[in-house]
Amino acid sequence: MKTLTLIFALFIFCSLSFSQDVAGSKDHPLFNRMPGYRITGYNEHDFNVYNDFYIEKGKNISVEGHTYNINYGLNKGAKPASGPQVLRNYMNAIIKAGGTVVYEDGSNVYLKLVKDNIITWVRVNASGDAYSYFVWIIEEAEMQQDIVVDAKSMMSDINAQGRIALYGIYFDFDKSDVKPESDPTLKEISKLLSENPTLKLYVVGHTDNVGDYNYNMKLSQSRAEAVVKVLVSKYGVDNKRLTPAGVGPLAPVTTNNTEEGKAKNRRVELIKK
Repeated sequence: MKTLTLIFALFIFCSLSFSQDVAGSKDHPLFNRMPGYRITGYNEHDFNVYNDFYIEKGKNISVEGHTYNINYGLNKGAKPASGPQVLRNYMNAIIKAGGTVVYEDGSNVYLKLVKDNIITWVRVNASGDAYSYFVWIIEEAEMQQDIVVDAKSMMSDINAQGRIALYGIYFDFDKSDVKPESDPTLKEISKLLSENPTLKLYVVGHTDNVGDYNYNMKLSQSRAEAVVKVLVSKYGVDNKRLTPAGVGPLAPVTTNNTEEGKAKNRRVELIKK
C-alpha cells in the first residue's frame, strides 16, 4: 500500500512538473500564452539592450528599456500549435491593441505598440510544430542616470582634457527631443557657463555604429542642436557661446562590439572652443 501511495505521489509530482511555470515567471500583461503551454524559461531586467530587432530585411536596430525574455514549452500530452499559428496570434493581438507589425521573416515577427507614452517592441520566434516558442518584449526607456556630473567636475575635465562626455542627457529612441529627465545635467551646464563667463563650447552629439551612417550623422546633429536650444530657451544661456555639431559614430570612446560599449559611445560632449 505504501508503495502504491509513493508511486501515485510521484505520478502527481511529475504531472505537475510538466505543466507548471518556472518559479518567478509570469506572462507579460500585453499577451496571454497559447493554450497548452507553460513557461520554461524567464528573464526580466529593469534595463537592458536588445540589439536584434529587425525593421526591414538586413536592417536591425538596438532597443533599450525594461526587457522580458519568455520561453514557452508544450505541456505533456498537449497538441502543439504550428509556428505560423503562434505568430499570427501575436500579430493579431498587437494589431487589436493598436500596434503594428514591423517586419516578418518566416519564423519571426517583429511588432511595435505605442501606448500611454510607452513604446513596446516585441519579437516572437516560432516554427514548424511549435513544441516551444520564444517571446522578447522591450518596454523602451533610457537608463536612469543616478550620478550627475556637477559644474565643478565639468570644468575640471575641460581644463584637463579640453572636453567632457555627458551621459545624463536623454532622448527617446530615434528622436532628438530632449527629455525632462535631462534637467539636472542641463542645469549644471548652465551653472558651468554662468561661473565661467568667457567659456565657449561646442556641444557635440555622438551615436553608436548601429544603423545607417548618414542617418546617424543627421540624428547626432539634431540632438546637439536640441540641447543648445533648451539651454538657450530654458536656462537663458547666450547662444553665441554654444555651437552644436554632430559626428555620429565617428568618435567612439570604446568598442561598438558590446552593448556596454555602444551605450558609452551614445553621448553628448562639451568641447572647449
